[in-house]
Amino acid sequence: MKRLSVIIFLIFSLTIAACTSLPHKDPDRITYPDSTFELPKAERMTLENGIILYLLEDHELPLVNISAVIRTGSVYDPEGKEGLAGITGTVMRTGGTENMSGDEIDAELDYMAGAISLSMGRESGTASLSVLKEDIEKGVKIFSDVLIKPVFEEGKLRLAKNLKIESLRRVYDNPQRLAFREFTRIIYSGNPRGRLSSISSVKNINRADLRRFHRRFFYPENIMMAVSGDITKDEITTILNRHFGKWSAAGTVETVPPPGKRSERSVSYIFKDIPQSVIILGQIAPGKKDSDYFSFQVLDFILGSGGFNSRIFNEVRNNLGLAYSAGSFYSARTGYGVFAAYAMTKSASTAKSLSVIRSIIDDTQDVLVKEKELAWAKKSIDSSFVFSFTSANQIAMQQLMLEYNDLPEDFLSAYRGNINKVSLEDVKSAAVKYLSKESESILVLGNEKKFDESLSSFGTVKKIEVNNGR
Repeated sequence: MKRLSVIIFLIFSLTIAACTSLPHKDPDRITYPDSTFELPKAERMTLENGIILYLLEDHELPLVNISAVIRTGSVYDPEGKEGLAGITGTVMRTGGTENMSGDEIDAELDYMAGAISLSMGRESGTASLSVLKEDIEKGVKIFSDVLIKPVFEEGKLRLAKNLKIESLRRVYDNPQRLAFREFTRIIYSGNPRGRLSSISSVKNINRADLRRFHRRFFYPENIMMAVSGDITKDEITTILNRHFGKWSAAGTVETVPPPGKRSERSVSYIFKDIPQSVIILGQIAPGKKDSDYFSFQVLDFILGSGGFNSRIFNEVRNNLGLAYSAGSFYSARTGYGVFAAYAMTKSASTAKSLSVIRSIIDDTQDVLVKEKELAWAKKSIDSSFVFSFTSANQIAMQQLMLEYNDLPEDFLSAYRGNINKVSLEDVKSAAVKYLSKESESILVLGNEKKFDESLSSFGTVKKIEVNNGR
């Protein structure tokens, strides 16, 4: 034992000596070979009834994942029945099919250690199946019934509506959630995307509405699927054609026009008697098909989405200590995007925080960003890109979404190169084109009696009345 202790001590001493004798290098000057990343290619095929399928085999584990994307969403909710898309998605999953009740589906999936989910976003719906390879036949049978033959059990519909209503009641208790919800209504004003669910609209929804919505959007031409896992092309096409092939429902693929930029600045205020304020300012930005998309993505990263080193976070939070949370986000779709900067600050620094954020945005329009900032942003975006493809399912879905969103086939493979092509002039041009204060929407939630300055200094203020029933 003593001899072993001596040996360990000698090894430890030699290791320390070797480490201390090495020259210290500045971490910023350490160079690495360029990383390479080649995106695996999913195979595209079409089922007998026209459903487009992307397949990426992955035989590491005995699992199969199927993800479906449906051209639908809350943007298609009828006026007065906002929330219908979300309720339809929920009850399709829970409300049973022509062959099994909702509870029977749950029990069967539990027995197989499988999972089926279905949800609705603003401009698309998604459904997924995850199951062991040995249970793929049974899993696809249930999955196809959920998509094709839902019966929307009345009890499950009632439960889904009650849960949604309770969720809406709780919105007012969460200042940040309330502020961003109302900002959505403002930024999409005059567009169907700005119509949000309310307690009264959810109460108006009935079983017949769900059936009509399902018939309107669930048909083969309106659905695309991505499959990944331990299965071959012949196996999956045979199984999917067996359970989906006879589905021949038809419909018309629908679209909604993109939102437009505001013609003048708007300032909105929501009263809530709390010691903090939530500040959001933003506007319509370029979409993924726009030539300015990559430049604007770099711009947003520099402004606020880049974390600690971004301008808004660094100045508003670190240097001035005005906010406990500050930054920006940029959400881009095919034909448009939304950019917004935000801060959560104490009431007494509301106007100052808003002014500082606005001046930071102005700076990117007036002068070129620094070369060091540009290099940092591009390197960070480039390095994080590969983490969008951590599984075969993600890879297949990403490629499916290119076609779904009508983007170029090489969009992903050319992504890093396009980011690295962005110049200082490109960033400034994007800022000038899209971040004018004349077209922005400002929303502040808080207690105006405690503000350091009236919001009227930023423009004519519109007070929004919000209650638990909205």
